[in-house]
Amino acid sequence: MKARHKRFTFLVVGLVVLAAAAYLVFQALGNNLSYFFSPTEVAEGKAPANHVFRLGGLVEPGSLKREGEGKTVLATFMVTDNQRSVKVRYQGILPDLFAEGQGVIAQGRMGPDGVFVADEVLAKHDENYMPPEVAAALEKAHDEGVAEMAGGNKP
Repeated sequence: MKARHKRFTFLVVGLVVLAAAAYLVFQALGNNLSYFFSPTEVAEGKAPANHVFRLGGLVEPGSLKREGEGKTVLATFMVTDNQRSVKVRYQGILPDLFAEGQGVIAQGRMGPDGVFVADEVLAKHDENYMPPEVAAALEKAHDEGVAEMAGGNKP
């Protein structure tokens, strides 16, 4: 009977350790996930308030303002999906291919002033590439705009 008791205790301890390990793994994964949102979704309040997420779209032409000399700058710019825009603030080194009118993904969180504070900015890497999330968000915003215009033209 003692052997059975030892095996049962060993099994219970093993299950507890396994459950604790699984919990820690899922916690780590949950904290490191960053979801993608378009400017329209951010403006509609669908983005998390106190969590890191990715904002993607196009850098609105004429919106880029840089402060500072050299590689490390404080930059503010607008990211748009051609329907809505979100102001972004980033301090660091902007990618070489970062430019107005080009696709961009910024990772960070919304500040209390409604400005997206980016920790990282990613730009497209050649003239034919656009991140799939950005392309899908722009296409969705375009389709919604076309539908809205068509609905507004009906008598």
